[in-house]
Amino acid sequence: MFFNREDIDGFDKIHRINLMNSLSGYKSANLIGSISPDGEENVAVFSSIVHLGSNPPLLGFILRPTTVPRNTYENIKETGFYTVNHITKSITEDAHHTSAKYDKGVSEFEMTNLTPEYKNDFIAPFVQESPVQIGMKYVEEYYIKANDTIMLVGEIQFFEVEDHMLQEDGFLNLSKGNVATINGLDGYAIPNLFTRYEYQRPKKAVEKL
Repeated sequence: MFFNREDIDGFDKIHRINLMNSLSGYKSANLIGSISPDGEENVAVFSSIVHLGSNPPLLGFILRPTTVPRNTYENIKETGFYTVNHITKSITEDAHHTSAKYDKGVSEFEMTNLTPEYKNDFIAPFVQESPVQIGMKYVEEYYIKANDTIMLVGEIQFFEVEDHMLQEDGFLNLSKGNVATINGLDGYAIPNLFTRYEYQRPKKAVEKL
């Protein structure tokens, strides 16, 4: 099936949102934990977290227009810290529920079975049920004029992963943690690792690790 820009503009709103959110492929499935200066906890699902670099270790994610209250964004800007927690198969239902628009004073932890966890004197809450927990520090942000969104960049301060997921060469096998991925807006899948390949050089045959 072929669609041009006119076709895209002509789609029903919900149809367009579902299709455009699915078109880019599978996305990361994470919960961002944050806290206000007054101690109000927040946790919300995000599917836009991306690796930006290893030295320094940076992650970025997209925030939708701040023309309406964005508790995660406000908390990060006010405290400077937040957490990134991988979603697993067993918590997809609770994780998805955090996308509901609760008032600022309502903690999504209290509205779900997700458990806030604090460690290493870090101000922001982690998600206890997550096998990959990352402590982040706000670095900078970039305004994207084309659609009035923000790319927020953070630096990894420390992280914890379940022992059985980490291999000797530093590869983190997400399959062993039943880590989920997001398809579109509301679809969740559990990928299975089937192979790894060696670092590629010109004119060298592809070989499995």
